[in-house]
Amino acid sequence: MDIKWLQEEFIFETMQEADMWAYSLENEMYGRIFNGYITPDYKIASALAFRLAKNKDLKVYTADEEINVYKVWAYFPEPKEHLEHFHAN
Repeated sequence: MDIKWLQEEFIFETMQEADMWAYSLENEMYGRIFNGYITPDYKIASALAFRLAKNKDLKVYTADEEINVYKVWAYFPEPKEHLEHFHAN
């Protein structure tokens, strides 16, 4: 699966602001607009990773390969795989 990245330069002062931002990013990721996010703000990366990790069907990854560059990406199950999970006896 290829990663479609969204990179932004926002830095928030508080964790609450970052978490609110991560909430909107989470919804966009579930909508398959993108599946990877790059940010200089560790608060956004942390909040997004924890929000995505709540979904047991996702595989969530993080990286901080460069100074002040944080990456969060997720692999979403294929629709067919996801439906089989719900129809299992």
